[in-house]
Amino acid sequence: MRLPPDPSTARVTGPWAHRDVSANGIRLHVAELGDGPLVLLLHGFPEFWWSWRHQLVALAEAGYRAVAVDLRGYGDSDKPPRGYDGFTLAGDVAGLVKALGAARAHVVGHAWGGLLAWTVAAMHPRLVDSLTAVAAPHPLALRRAIRRHPRGQGRASGHLFRFQLPVYPERWLTADGGAAVGRLLGTWSGPKWSVAPEFDEVVRRNREAMLVPGVAHSALEYYRWAVRSQLRGDGRRFAEAVDRRLGVPVLQVHGALDPVMLEATAADSGRWVGADSHYHCLPEVGHFPHQEAPHTTSRIITGFLAGVGGPSAR
Repeated sequence: MRLPPDPSTARVTGPWAHRDVSANGIRLHVAELGDGPLVLLLHGFPEFWWSWRHQLVALAEAGYRAVAVDLRGYGDSDKPPRGYDGFTLAGDVAGLVKALGAARAHVVGHAWGGLLAWTVAAMHPRLVDSLTAVAAPHPLALRRAIRRHPRGQGRASGHLFRFQLPVYPERWLTADGGAAVGRLLGTWSGPKWSVAPEFDEVVRRNREAMLVPGVAHSALEYYRWAVRSQLRGDGRRFAEAVDRRLGVPVLQVHGALDPVMLEATAADSGRWVGADSHYHCLPEVGHFPHQEAPHTTSRIITGFLAGVGGPSAR
């Protein structure tokens, strides 16, 4: 019987440095590259920090200190039995900014990491210089779209409801060496990426990362809290906490072919964005713009950051 991967396999080698940071009562693994204003990169599902490998390099070359983190429950970060609610996850990011020795950060997030980035900007505004949401509408825009458009965003979010079942989703994610992860990456992306030279490596690394003990369950706990909390007081408090127009510039980058977070849902996030905000929709790109179109996405992000106070303005 093959043993599951050790969490340390998430520490993929490259020009970046790996280290552990204590924040909000847990240990978080980060990969770091460059010097300058802090840019904190938050990954989505079913990925880990490595999904930002292209942006780490591009941001460092542009004069930033780029830090990609394995979120709570992922990769080589701690996997506690609880803490997968929006309040605690936002506290993780806020604590990480402080633990990295920065007063503020540009927060960039993809999918779940993007929903979390919106949350951090609303709950901890003093720690955020700007927000970049990749394939991530505002949490309340997503909630509203699911309710108002059951055949549109509701159907696109079907996995969110399937993941509420006990035990079975974990087994599904890890069966056959994490084959479901590869299927999700292929199904959720645009048609060009699945035939790209790097796609096989992306599938292999993310399948392996999902097989690290505790990751599948932790990843699903994000979804379970998001749905179940809507029937409880903590869900109402969360909605109240994030229902505010942000005081920082917001960049949204979205794939026109995203089958999970529909482009119309992302575009409906305008009521929560701050001044000097921008929206970019990338043609022929699906749910993973930062990996499907890494150079374009990196160029958009670095250009946005330069405009809101990049290294040359400091």
